[in-house]
Amino acid sequence: MADQATGTRTEGPTPVDDTALEEAVRFTSELIRIDTTNRGGGEGSERAAAEYVAGALAGAGLDPLLLEKAPGRTNVVARVAGSDPSAPALLVHGHLDVVPADAGEWRVHPFSGEVRDGVVWGRGAVDMKDSDAMVLAVVRAWARAGVRPRRDVVLAFTADEEDTAEFGAAFLADTHPELFEGCTEAIGESGAYTFHPGDGRRIYPVGAGERGTAWLALTARGRAGHGSRINRENAVTRLSAAVTRIGEHAWPVRLSPTVKEALAGLAALYGLPLPNLDAPADAEVDRLLEALGPAAALVAPTVRNSANPTVLDAGYKVNVIPGSATAQVDGRVLPGGEEEFETTLDLLTGPDVEWSYRHHQGPLQAPVDGPAFSALREALLHFDPEAHVVPYCMAGGTDAKQFSRLGVTGYGFMPLRLPPGFDYSAMFHGVDERVPVDALHFGTRVLDRALRAL
Repeated sequence: MADQATGTRTEGPTPVDDTALEEAVRFTSELIRIDTTNRGGGEGSERAAAEYVAGALAGAGLDPLLLEKAPGRTNVVARVAGSDPSAPALLVHGHLDVVPADAGEWRVHPFSGEVRDGVVWGRGAVDMKDSDAMVLAVVRAWARAGVRPRRDVVLAFTADEEDTAEFGAAFLADTHPELFEGCTEAIGESGAYTFHPGDGRRIYPVGAGERGTAWLALTARGRAGHGSRINRENAVTRLSAAVTRIGEHAWPVRLSPTVKEALAGLAALYGLPLPNLDAPADAEVDRLLEALGPAAALVAPTVRNSANPTVLDAGYKVNVIPGSATAQVDGRVLPGGEEEFETTLDLLTGPDVEWSYRHHQGPLQAPVDGPAFSALREALLHFDPEAHVVPYCMAGGTDAKQFSRLGVTGYGFMPLRLPPGFDYSAMFHGVDERVPVDALHFGTRVLDRALRAL
C-alpha cells in the first residue's frame, strides 16, 4: 500500500511486535558477549558470531551461507525473497568484528553485554552489533508474520571491516559476486542516528557518501653513520620534515554534491544565508560552519581532504644514524579530490621521501534526490515527525566501498533515536560503548518500514 502523506510504498502493516523488540535487545547483548576483536594484520575471528547469526537466520526460514577466506574469518550471506521478482534487489550489510577494548578502562566489562538501567553495554553496542541485531529482529518478524519485502533483500554480515575488509566484504565482492546479483542499492552503518545540536532540534544525518581511504606509507632514505658526526643526509630528519609538512598542511575547501546538500539543508534549518556552493571561498564556508554551531560537526570533517601522520619508525640505537626511516599517514579523500591529493603529497614529501598507498579505497557518493533517499527520510519522519533529516558524507569509510565495485549504491542508515547528551560519535571505538534499549526499539521499527518501502 502507499502512505497517504508521502506516496511511499509499504508492504502492509508492520510485523514488528514485542518479540521483535525483545530480540533486538537480546541479540545485541548476546552478540557483544562473543569477542570478535579485530587486531588487524589478519588477527581476528568472527566465526562464533557468524554461527550465531546463521542460527538466527535459519530460525527465520532462510538458508544462510558461511564463507571464509581464512579459517575463523567468517562471513554470512542470505537472501530474503521479495514479492516482485522484476524489482532490483537491495543489499543490507553489517560487520561482525569490533576493535580492541581494554577492560581496565571500562565501567562494565566490554564483552559482558550487560543490560543496565535501560542501556546495553559493551564493545560493538553501536559499532555495529546493535545494527546486526536489529536486522535479524526485522527479518525474523517478517517470517513470523508471513510478510515479504517488495524487493529481494540480500543480507551480508561481514568480517574484517575494522581493518582492510580483506577477509570480509572485499573477499565477498571479489570471489562471490553472484550472491549479490541484482543488487542496485545498499544500506549499511553510520547513519540515521539522532544528533542533538543543543537547541532542542533533532537532526538525523543519513549517509549518502564517504571520503576515500588513503592510508600511506612514507620512506625516507639517507646516509647511515655515527651519531656523533654531522650528517646532512639524515633519514630521520628528512622524514620528520616531511611528516611535519603533511601534518601542518591547510587543505582547501572542496565541496562534493552530498556535502553541498548537507550545508544547504542545515543552513535552511537555521535560517542562515548560503554562499555560492558551486564556487565558494574557503572563508565563506568556514564562516557558515561557525554559524552552524554544534551542527557543523556533521559537515566540518568532510569539506576538505585530510592527512594525519599516525606512525613513526626509525633507528635502533641512540648513537647510530639509520639509513632509512618510515612513517604512516591516514589520508581521507573527497569525491573528485584524488588527483589533487596525490599531487599535494608529492609536493609535501619532497625529493627525499617516497610515499605509496598501503590501503586505498575510492570515495563514494549516492543520490539524495531520488526515491531511495525519500523512502529513508519518510521512515524516520513516520516515527519521529519532528525529525530534521539531512544527507551527510561520512568522514571515514565502511564496507559500502567494497560493494560499490559491484555497482551497488550505498547509504548509511542504521536508525537510532538517542537521548540528549548521548555522544554517538564518541561511542565508536571509545570506552564505555553502549546503546539505549529505547533506541534499539525505535531503530527496529524504522528499519522495518524503510526496508519494505525501498
